Amino acid sequence: MRCEYACQSTAHTMGRRSFLSGLAGLTAGGLMLPSEQIASSLAGELQGKNKQILVVFLAGGVSQLETWDPKPGVETGGPFRSIPTSVPGVHFSELLPLSAQQMHRLSIVRSINTKENDHGKGSYAMQHGHKQDPAAEYPHFGAVAARMLAPENGSLPGYIQITPKGGGGRNNDAAYLGAKYSSVVLGGGNPPADLVRLQGFAEEADLRRNAFRKNADEMFLKKRRTAMTEAYTYSFDQAARLMEQKEVFDVTKESEKDQERYGKYDFGRQMLLARRLISSGVSFVQVQHTNYDSHYENFEFHIEQLGEFDRPFACLIQDLADMGLLESTLVVVMSEFGRTPNINQHYGRDHWGTAWSVAMAGAKLQPGAVIGKTNEKGTAVVEREVHHGHLFHTYLQAVGVDSTVPIQVGGRPTPIADPSVQPIKELIV
Repeated sequence: MRCEYACQSTAHTMGRRSFLSGLAGLTAGGLMLPSEQIASSLAGELQGKNKQILVVFLAGGVSQLETWDPKPGVETGGPFRSIPTSVPGVHFSELLPLSAQQMHRLSIVRSINTKENDHGKGSYAMQHGHKQDPAAEYPHFGAVAARMLAPENGSLPGYIQITPKGGGGRNNDAAYLGAKYSSVVLGGGNPPADLVRLQGFAEEADLRRNAFRKNADEMFLKKRRTAMTEAYTYSFDQAARLMEQKEVFDVTKESEKDQERYGKYDFGRQMLLARRLISSGVSFVQVQHTNYDSHYENFEFHIEQLGEFDRPFACLIQDLADMGLLESTLVVVMSEFGRTPNINQHYGRDHWGTAWSVAMAGAKLQPGAVIGKTNEKGTAVVEREVHHGHLFHTYLQAVGVDSTVPIQVGGRPTPIADPSVQPIKELIV
């Protein structure tokens, strides 16, 4: 389904110049390591090993009033009822009946105020832990997680994005952490391209070719080792390892029962693939579900979108718990912002970064917790206001990473999270 966002934001379009710039990033910048090598001196880094993170990004801005913080019976509340969850006294929108049954495993933050109502800026803040800064580029949450959590020289990428579009290439989203920690994009949930050896090309010939390449690489690196050459070498080696594990990306290997449970539609298959990748040891997986920018017909849009979201999300939480993975896996459901309490003349809700919610589960989070509160009409935070910086610290602390300890970049300590704020400490067990 083609998605035409009503706000006409440039964040939803791509012109010729930005497309060519993106290609350049994939072919050059996406493979580039920082000019200054990072010293591995993060004291608390090893605490997070064997932990994983799974993010569900509801792109466009999901409504908190139709999900985690319903306000029925007031003029801003909309037509939907609130329903009880598995935690007494906590209610969700009736559009999330299956997720409501998992509340005893979830943690909800209802008091976010990022003050960002722009798609691009809001998305950046929530996924990088910092507001956009023309003087600095920060690594994506997934790149930070891969740096902190992924095993050294692992056979699978540390950071994988599953998006409606994309072609299996690497993004240039690791900033100063280097290309090793950038995302591999699985467009539409499809595996990376070219994982199968070309027909007619014998395995023995392929082995000889790779042995020759490795020998040439080693000879070259002895004389002219650079960040670029090391990045290419790493990319080739990881591609070879991926070819040996291509079935990890094949969701049809899951049981027919599980495929039916999650739903044989795009988002259901992608969430099942995310479960498969997490169970295979990938450190960070992000799944994108789009089309939440509901300036028109907000309620009809959310019936459709949350109808797709609710079942596979509830299945995922239940399965991770049953598999014993939820204790070591942080799950986060986020957007770039929420939706306005006020309903516009098109029966829609507009962008709202002032008072909205995210849902989390697993790892070292307090299950069943609700943090913060908005007022009766949902127009303002009245208790425990937080923003993207607090959340970023919380995510890292939940998987055992001390987010207050800097890493060394070029011999200088560099904060991995905003040093001016702290995690939501009452949410960490």
